[in-house]
Amino acid sequence: MSAMMQPQIILLKEGTDTSQGKAQLVSNINACMAVADVVRTTLGPRGMDKLIHDDKGNTTISNDGATIMKLLDIIHPAAKILVDIAKSQDSEVGDGTTTVVLLAGEFLKEAKPFVEEGVHPQNLIRSYRTASNMAIEKVKGLAVSIEGKSLEEKKSLLAKCAATTLSSKLIGGEKEFFASMVVDAVLAIGTDDRLNMIGIKKVPGGTMRDSFLVNGVAFKKTFSYAGFEQQPKKFVNPKILLLNIELELKSEKENAEIRLSDPAHYQSIVDAEWNIIYDKLDKCVKSGVKVVLSRLAIGDLATQYFADRDIFCAGRVSEEDLQRVAAAAGGTVQTTVNNVIDEVLGSCEIFEEKQVGNERFNIFSGCPSGKTATIVLRGGADQFIEEAERSLHDAIMIVRRAVKNSTVVPGGGAIDMEISRFLRHHARTIQGKSQLFINSYAKALEIIPRQLCDNAGFDATDVLNKLRQKHALPSGEGAPYGVDINTGGIADSFANFVWEPAVVKINAINAATEAACLILSVDETVKNPKSESAHGDAAASAMGGGRGRGRGRGMRRR
Repeated sequence: MSAMMQPQIILLKEGTDTSQGKAQLVSNINACMAVADVVRTTLGPRGMDKLIHDDKGNTTISNDGATIMKLLDIIHPAAKILVDIAKSQDSEVGDGTTTVVLLAGEFLKEAKPFVEEGVHPQNLIRSYRTASNMAIEKVKGLAVSIEGKSLEEKKSLLAKCAATTLSSKLIGGEKEFFASMVVDAVLAIGTDDRLNMIGIKKVPGGTMRDSFLVNGVAFKKTFSYAGFEQQPKKFVNPKILLLNIELELKSEKENAEIRLSDPAHYQSIVDAEWNIIYDKLDKCVKSGVKVVLSRLAIGDLATQYFADRDIFCAGRVSEEDLQRVAAAAGGTVQTTVNNVIDEVLGSCEIFEEKQVGNERFNIFSGCPSGKTATIVLRGGADQFIEEAERSLHDAIMIVRRAVKNSTVVPGGGAIDMEISRFLRHHARTIQGKSQLFINSYAKALEIIPRQLCDNAGFDATDVLNKLRQKHALPSGEGAPYGVDINTGGIADSFANFVWEPAVVKINAINAATEAACLILSVDETVKNPKSESAHGDAAASAMGGGRGRGRGRGMRRR
């Protein structure tokens, strides 16, 4: 009797929701599989696009895994991990964002039956980590170096890598055109790591083929005052002055009060203000410059003054564009016009203002430092140009990675099939349960070629059987064979120039395995009440007998 009258022990705050045990883990796996299913159809050259409409009314059309994951606004705590790995893949290597989400989802899908049968998650995690390390070593073993080639050869190899990335994008139809443009842009910035040294400017109108690359800096014509049209619009070998000051008449900032005993003195104060601005303009002209750019406003007086002296000026230039001009032309941004010496001035071979579509662009080409490039994108709809920009960003990242880590692996699912075969073979040499787990990991890797076939409308089972047979050849000659998207059969990916940097695959396998292991290691979720205001509602629902809330009990352990 006394045992029945013992008070209940309440550990957690009223309204706390806990769920734990096997059912909780299976629920997390299901959530991650649902997320993977969203991006599944976007993989590969025949991948479909997603149209995402947000609460602000903006429409985005994309098949970039990371972009879709960011816009989905996922609130499930376990599924958010997949969003994070897609973002990390995007920032680390730029491409393979859909691959990494698909792999993580497939690893969990293969682990699900084991979890339901009562296998301890830690056994799965241990085997997955072992398989991951072996897979990465195998990728490194299969990678082919492109080091030591001539510049022309290297350019064509890098263009192949860029074309492989672009083939799955909206601009895949013009992949050769854009691939060579991307390679030229990346090689133009040399060893400079800053991605913002490659500018991408979007101009609606025209066709994709009207896009062009400027070996230097191009930016849209800034807001201008009267007198601007009288300025010259083309210079050869001009000196360029970069400023971070306003060149216009300024009224007193501090509401200064001046008391005059003689009205005749008033004119001298007005003249002083004019003398200050004229003094600044004179110093700019005396320095011998022909182009003046400023981050702040250049007023109507200054614009007309420069026009009378055949000098081009542009005010309110964005910080990013100004920094890129400084890097390319070799100048330094000045905060004063006193003591302007030749060392702080930039120069370029040709400066001109050019009409591109409805916009006018200021273009600096033939810069001495040459550490920057600008791609001017043309196209029909705004959404199309936005997606083209995202696609080029991926291609630029991939080429940068290929320049640094100069090893490539065959694409088209070839490397995944080869790792899968290798792991299956290794699993047979292992005693105990981990043989099954490594086998399931190997099976999960086949999702890449399988999904490539599904998205292209081919019979995945038929193609995968052909690939398994080819990869199983004892001579090893079948290792580079992957899915041939054009014919629906199999082909040598190396011979067809379907290449990707090894670092993309290594990063994807690493991140996907880490995410899968992290989700498998979670066995309890505790959801705290949102706030004091929501506390009353939570308590009320708990009082209504809702799933043991507030008592830390939750799901029964099995």
